[in-house]
Amino acid sequence: MGTIVWLGSEVMFFAGLFAIYFTLRSTSPGLWAGETPHLNVPYALANTLVLVSSSFTAQFGVFAAEKLQKTRTSWKPKDWGMVEWFFLTYALGAVFVTGQVFEYANLVSEHITLQSSSYGSAFYLTTGFHALHVTGGLIAMLLIIGRAYSVKTFTHKEATSTIVVSYYWHFVDVVWIGLFLVIYVLK
Repeated sequence: MGTIVWLGSEVMFFAGLFAIYFTLRSTSPGLWAGETPHLNVPYALANTLVLVSSSFTAQFGVFAAEKLQKTRTSWKPKDWGMVEWFFLTYALGAVFVTGQVFEYANLVSEHITLQSSSYGSAFYLTTGFHALHVTGGLIAMLLIIGRAYSVKTFTHKEATSTIVVSYYWHFVDVVWIGLFLVIYVLK
C-alpha cells in the first residue's frame, strides 16, 4: 500500500513537470517551432522501444518470482528465473539511460542546453528527472537481485519485493511514454 501512495506522489511530481512544459510551450510557440527540429525522433523512438521492452522483461521476472523461481532451470528463456529476467531488464534500462546521455550530447552540440532557452530548460528538466527515476529503478533492481542471492530460500517476501519494484518500473515506463508523446510527437 505504501508503494501505491508513494507512486501517487510521483504522479503529482511528474504532473508538475508536464505543467511546466505545457506552460512554457504555450508562452513561446515560436521557440518550440525552432528547437524541436533538432530532436532525433527515430532515435528517441528506438530508445523508447528499449524501455518499453524492459517492462515486459520485468513482468516476466515477476511471473517467475510469483512461482518462487529465483534462477533459471535451463538456458531457455521460458525457464528463466526472476534473477535472469531482472538482469535483462537492468541491461535494457541501462541502454535507455545511455541513449539519453547520447541524445543530450547531440543536443548540446546543437547549442540546446539547460540555460540556452526555456525549451532547453523544459526538455532537460522533464527528461532528466525521468532519467534519474530510471537510474533509481536500476539501483532497486540490483538490490532485489542481491537480496535474492543473499537469502537461503526465495520466499513470498522476496517475491513481494520483486513485485513492488516492478510497479515502480512500470510507472517509470508509462511516464516516459507520456513524455515521448508530448516532446517528440506533439512537437
